[in-house]
Amino acid sequence: MKKTIFKKEITIFKSKDGILRASDAKRAGIHSQTLARMKTKGIIGQIGRGIYRLSSLPSLPQPDLVAVGLRIPQGVICLISALAFHGITTQVPHEVHVALRSGAEKPRIEYPPTSFYWFSKAAFEAGIAEHKIEGATVRVYSPEKTVADCFKFRNRLGLDVAIEALKLCRSEKRSPVDELLKYARICRVEKVIKPYIESIL
Repeated sequence: MKKTIFKKEITIFKSKDGILRASDAKRAGIHSQTLARMKTKGIIGQIGRGIYRLSSLPSLPQPDLVAVGLRIPQGVICLISALAFHGITTQVPHEVHVALRSGAEKPRIEYPPTSFYWFSKAAFEAGIAEHKIEGATVRVYSPEKTVADCFKFRNRLGLDVAIEALKLCRSEKRSPVDELLKYARICRVEKVIKPYIESIL
């Protein structure tokens, strides 16, 4: 079976920046069996459960974040995953950390490995930035908000992770102290983080 047989389907994928969820593909007129054949022929690859991407596109820099962004649009990439995204940690994420609003139901996702954290309304809504990764919209907390979150969850992540993130945030991102303290107040860790900020000034 030649690649040109899927010309219509490939065009549909390209119109969506090369990435489609199975449900969106079906609505666009691509049958599930056609998706399976395209996958078998190597025309598309699966980057998450029910999420497909044209194989002809350059490799994704953050495939797990794209998969989570598409599967859990109501969530926000946080903590170590956000630190890694911004390049302010030496930690290697082995799962995607996702923030949810307090009271939200835990999403069902088999892949990629994912850990969920529930934030209060104020803490959840603060510092969200939307990033386009290969056509997919991924919500990630800002570097400064992420540092505050790491101090908030220091007992689970380790205080050393939070301190390292703070130092790298100041040196790599040139983050203003006022910005760091603003999010520290929202996350209710201002008293905890302030001595560490003062020590690196």
